[in-house]
Amino acid sequence: MTRKPAKPAADKASPKSTTPVEVVGQTLERAFDPLTSALKRAALKRADKSARAFEDRTAAPEAPAKPPKASRAAKVDKSAMPVSPLAVAFPRMPPIPGVVMATGRAGFYKHERDDLLVMSFPDGASCAGVFTRHGVGSAPVDWCKRHLETTKGEGVKALVVNAGCANSFTGRPGADAVRRVASAVGKRFDCRQRDVMVASTGVIGVLLDDSKITARLPDLEAGLNSDGWGGAARAIMTTDTFPKGAYAEAQIDGVTVRIGGICKGSGMIAPDMATMLAFVATDAAIAPAALQNLVNLYTRNTFNAVTVDGDRSTNDTLLLFATGKSGAPKISRAGDRRLADFRDKLEQVLMNLAHQLVRDGEGATKFIKIAVNGAETAASARKIARTIAESPLVKTAFAGEDANWGRIVMAVGRADEPVDRDRICVKFGPHWAAQDGLIAASYDEAKMSAYMKNQELEVTVDVGVGRASSVMWTCDLTKRYVEINGDYRS
Repeated sequence: MTRKPAKPAADKASPKSTTPVEVVGQTLERAFDPLTSALKRAALKRADKSARAFEDRTAAPEAPAKPPKASRAAKVDKSAMPVSPLAVAFPRMPPIPGVVMATGRAGFYKHERDDLLVMSFPDGASCAGVFTRHGVGSAPVDWCKRHLETTKGEGVKALVVNAGCANSFTGRPGADAVRRVASAVGKRFDCRQRDVMVASTGVIGVLLDDSKITARLPDLEAGLNSDGWGGAARAIMTTDTFPKGAYAEAQIDGVTVRIGGICKGSGMIAPDMATMLAFVATDAAIAPAALQNLVNLYTRNTFNAVTVDGDRSTNDTLLLFATGKSGAPKISRAGDRRLADFRDKLEQVLMNLAHQLVRDGEGATKFIKIAVNGAETAASARKIARTIAESPLVKTAFAGEDANWGRIVMAVGRADEPVDRDRICVKFGPHWAAQDGLIAASYDEAKMSAYMKNQELEVTVDVGVGRASSVMWTCDLTKRYVEINGDYRS
């Protein structure tokens, strides 16, 4: 009888894996018949050797079907990860006057890739930021928040970003590492350390080795240039499968100004604010207070309106820089009518970047818009939309291309917000699934199934109690998400 390949390994297991009954039997056998025992052991060794040879001959063809743990771990090698089917091309991003940048390899990843970004800004630049509300936070977030409050956003000269180490939950040593980085950059750029913004992304609970960053500063300083947005976007990626950027031009009092930005994010994406790093720059001349008001205003319906998995990061950072090099007049109020076009274009850039986070959701194959209407308040509509967007049952139904509107209704009800069950309506794209609390009379399973095969989907829900509405964007939940996150630190 042919022995199964795996069994000899069990026969050769250590005594710890042998049962008490087997131990007693082996002991009696050796005591009463040493020769028989010796012959059996020799036979087992021969069988084990033959089985190992059989395994060696057959392992290669079987490996692709059942990859070992080491192969699964290789999936988190960013250079080998397949690009999201929802990816968009990196845009043409011309230089933003006053902004120069450089990237390099600090060595936070084992494989060859840039993982360090430095950006420099001119004297008189303004800065504003929005950060995670996470209860743990991180040393870089603490640093930026504290010094933006101190400087009121005036005089920021540099930004340093590393990927591969979040420097979160690292206590005083983590804070000291950030300070040393800012101090070293300040000396290079002839500014105070508080004028240096710092951001990190990667594994939580790992202390930042700041020497890896400071050792590369001379090379990065020598390589500063104004046309490096694509490289900058790639340097800050973690589990991202494509670099993310957005660009627009606006008019301020008849003068053309430029707005360009990059971001990173793929998993651990949830509102307040969506897990990511984002850096946006403009050559407009806008006072720090006005800049802060603008970033606060437009974050709500962009980065705070997307979700991949409902998990919020410790390191979320959005920084907006204004160099003042466009020649346009300086604006001191966010509501200034001369900023009308700029406000629209800034929101477009932030929305574009936020949507790219969802399109690169770990394992995502569907980009989904959730619109909730007829709610009692805007906050209620927002909560219902978020509950639908983050429901694992809803998201897996999308992954299976199943228009399971019952799961949508389930999520609406568990949001614990005012709804009228007898007036709830659900629509997938142009197709009604439910109307006035019942399955729609026009419901067509074939049309619904055909619609669900699209990569971009829209679900509209009316809860029938008011006039408030909200929109959120999300993606589906696939097996690939589990694979990526199961092997994230391997």
